[in-house]
Amino acid sequence: MCAQELVLKQRTQILHALCSSGSAEHLEQVLDILLAKGELIWEDYQNIQVPGRPLYTSARELLDLVYTKGVGTCAQFIAALKQVLPEEQGSRLSLSGCFSYEEEKEEYQSSFITERPILVSKLQGCIADALKALVTSGHFTSADCNEVQLPLYTPSQQARRLLDHVSSKGESAVTFVLQYIQQKQEVGSPLNQEKLNCPKELLKYQKKLSSSVSAQSCFLSTYGGTSHMSLDDIYTEGQLELAHDCVDVHGPLGLEDIVGAIGTANKEADTVLVSGEAGSGKSTLFQRLHLLWARGAALQDFLLLFPFSCRRLNSEHRELSVQELLFQHCCWPDREQEEIFQFIQDHPHLILFTFDGLDELKLRFSDEYRLCCPTQRAPVHILLFNLIQGSLMKGVRKVVTSRPEAVGPVLKKHLRKEVFLKGFSPSGIDCFVRKHHCDPTVAAKVLQSLQTNNALLGLCHSPVLCWIVSQCHKELLGCGEGSPQTITDVYLMILQHFFQHQSSTKSTDGSGWLQEHLETVLHLGQLAFESIGTACYIFSGSDLETCGVTEKDICLGFLMQSKDMSSAHSKRYEFLHLTMQCFFAALYIVLSNNNDRSTIQKMFELKDIRETGLSSRCFMACLPSSEKEEQGLEGEATTAEKTNVQITATFVSGLLSQRHRSLWIHCCPGAVMEKRISQVSRCLSKGMQKHFRSIPKPVEGEKKSMHAMPGFVWLIKCIYEMQESRIAKDVMRKLEVDHFKLTYCNIGPVECTALAYVLQHLRNPVGLQLDNNSVGDVGVEQLLPCMHICNSLYLRNNNITDEGIRKLIAKGIQCDHFQKIALFNNKLTDACTQHLSHLLKTKQNFLSLRLGNNNITAEGAKQLAEGLKYNHSLQFLGLWGNKIRDAGAEALAEALENSKTLVWMSLVGNNVGSAGAVALANIIKNSTSLEELWLSDNCITRPGAECLIQALKHNTHVKSLWLRNNDLSLEEVEEMTQRESRLIF
Repeated sequence: MCAQELVLKQRTQILHALCSSGSAEHLEQVLDILLAKGELIWEDYQNIQVPGRPLYTSARELLDLVYTKGVGTCAQFIAALKQVLPEEQGSRLSLSGCFSYEEEKEEYQSSFITERPILVSKLQGCIADALKALVTSGHFTSADCNEVQLPLYTPSQQARRLLDHVSSKGESAVTFVLQYIQQKQEVGSPLNQEKLNCPKELLKYQKKLSSSVSAQSCFLSTYGGTSHMSLDDIYTEGQLELAHDCVDVHGPLGLEDIVGAIGTANKEADTVLVSGEAGSGKSTLFQRLHLLWARGAALQDFLLLFPFSCRRLNSEHRELSVQELLFQHCCWPDREQEEIFQFIQDHPHLILFTFDGLDELKLRFSDEYRLCCPTQRAPVHILLFNLIQGSLMKGVRKVVTSRPEAVGPVLKKHLRKEVFLKGFSPSGIDCFVRKHHCDPTVAAKVLQSLQTNNALLGLCHSPVLCWIVSQCHKELLGCGEGSPQTITDVYLMILQHFFQHQSSTKSTDGSGWLQEHLETVLHLGQLAFESIGTACYIFSGSDLETCGVTEKDICLGFLMQSKDMSSAHSKRYEFLHLTMQCFFAALYIVLSNNNDRSTIQKMFELKDIRETGLSSRCFMACLPSSEKEEQGLEGEATTAEKTNVQITATFVSGLLSQRHRSLWIHCCPGAVMEKRISQVSRCLSKGMQKHFRSIPKPVEGEKKSMHAMPGFVWLIKCIYEMQESRIAKDVMRKLEVDHFKLTYCNIGPVECTALAYVLQHLRNPVGLQLDNNSVGDVGVEQLLPCMHICNSLYLRNNNITDEGIRKLIAKGIQCDHFQKIALFNNKLTDACTQHLSHLLKTKQNFLSLRLGNNNITAEGAKQLAEGLKYNHSLQFLGLWGNKIRDAGAEALAEALENSKTLVWMSLVGNNVGSAGAVALANIIKNSTSLEELWLSDNCITRPGAECLIQALKHNTHVKSLWLRNNDLSLEEVEEMTQRESRLIF
């Protein structure tokens, strides 16, 4: 049979093979190859790749075109299919038997076309760098970059869009890109050279390992993998931040920066920690990294990548050597195991290990055992600790994920660096929802619903909650005024979603669906309840049987078969997500009659259960005992268990909310329910009071300050979930502090919602300090209800943009007590200064404005100056680390030269020169209130400095003028210091 007949006969099967995954990747790879072979011309390609066209329509267009071009093109098309489709999928098509057909192409094909598949592969890992180079060279504009980097595109699609744009820019752009890729290859030549010298069996093993990793990673596996979603189609970037400030970071971190040099704190260490809250997307991020490595699109400095799940390592009870751990848990070499393992030992810098869910490792770490021999057998947890701290396989890069509270100082001293995964940005939420819904109309309705519900929008910054909301879009869009407000609301929504999709009655009365499935809830709840406190996440058939979980219960979808842990004879199961397990444990606590009456109390007090005598297996290790705390990491695993208990307690609070009590009417006696509500209320009040009693007395002359700990934030979240304003009022009226400090407490939009709900009931105004968190624009909006009680607001390093400031200022102007704001190190530009200027004009009691280390230029300074002209109260103005230059300094000087209130001003690091210094001298000369002026790290020369010195002679009130690191010689500095003692160099 000729190739043309084969394409026609198998048209349906070919269409299915190209499109069934839902991803356009296979189709686009085939197009790349046909372009490279000259079977398609550029116009053909553009006619097929019409933006917005459905995948199946594009595939049919290609098949029609290939068929009309004749036997030769059909043969090349079939060859491309064989090359692109996975072996298993390709074998279902009968593509053999057709002859190859080549004909001479008259049309000249440049290397840019003939090498297109290779260029796509090489560009995937460096899209951002390539675009930056194209802009710098003048071949691309920022608009071109935006079109290439649309969030909807996968890395390979971005690479193709880049090549498409380059083609339209002419020969100069094409030459530039080819040279850029060649230079990139030369930079990476050490690895390429080593690959050339690799043993033949190692290269075979590398191919097998890549294939295995790719197969495990190509479909979304988190959130239960409830539908076969291609990871390419659904993956959305989360926000990555370094744990420590780094001057090398310009713009957001990318996936490759996780293992890159940026942010390295300890060059001698091998381990990178990616920390994030439950549901922040850590596992999906690893899955994406694995897939890109397997495709050759990222992490190409590493020849071999070995992925591990700590959850699954929990079930490994044998003693293993490192060699056995690698080959038995990841990929088994067909032959020459010793030779391959020796290569791994000899070339550690080419090897990457990833360990997902370090906090889920049930087996206890111990720092007592040191292993240095990779062939020596030991329990898995001992192997893992020695790998992390470098005793084993020194030089091999290791990347681990964990919830932040589960990692203490004993482990952190072995880290190369720590990276925080902060969930979705507002644009990430938009992107994820649009990817989740093929129908743009549905996606638009879901996004519109989120925009009208700030609390729910805040929750969707957590990828797992964003997934639930997207999954339950019908319930969301049909709930009207009862739209979800709390995390518990969202989980009840997916509970109802799963049940009603299986229910024959399709109850819609608001409570019938739960009563109908109460038995299933209790079975799954018991399974979750008896395991959540002991870090047990994978269950055998006998575990399910003990709790009465049936095959029908499994089919509902809350449990999934555990990957790599199941066989035909022995299946193992796990909940869709850790948070789902906690939710079912909470349902059991609320609905079951079999609970110990003291369960709720002990859960909120987080006592050591061994001492209090709780008979259930639940929460057997809520807190590390003092003995364990002395052993360092021994206690850290129990911190994860403690967090599980806290998540469960949060759900218990939400389930006992007044808004959900109608659900329990037919499921649990009313008296029992009231007793549990009363128990939780008392626990929350007592917990808050305990924190208040721990506040130290203020130092004489200072304000009374409370530094809240993470446990306090958890209690506030519980109060919010319960939606009991009475509890919030009762606890807050007893709190008397002047300053409320919540720095480094992982405060995101969800926590901001809860904080505002509780803090708005304070009796007296406070300073609210939220520095070094992840508040963002959405979090700022969540804080607005408590703005009336804030006299000062500190939001340093919180990823806030101009839009967040616009909303904050609009509210702040209405609040009489609001007098100070600090916004260092955010993402502010000149666009925010018009709002701040309006604030300065409007509020004549405003005292302090600090905007250091943002992106404010001379234009922004001029806007601020317009407000400062009419303000008669500002005492502190901080603009260090911006770009206001001389023009900005002159505008500010003109506005402030007669100020009778300004005490302190900083223009450090603003490229202010002598012209700016001359203007600022007028403030020194005329102001009766100024005490300190900071002008360090600028470019002021002698003439400017002289003007400042002359001005100081007219004003004895000024205490110091900082001029360090300006354009002054050592001799000039020495001479000026002699003349004026208030100059600080």
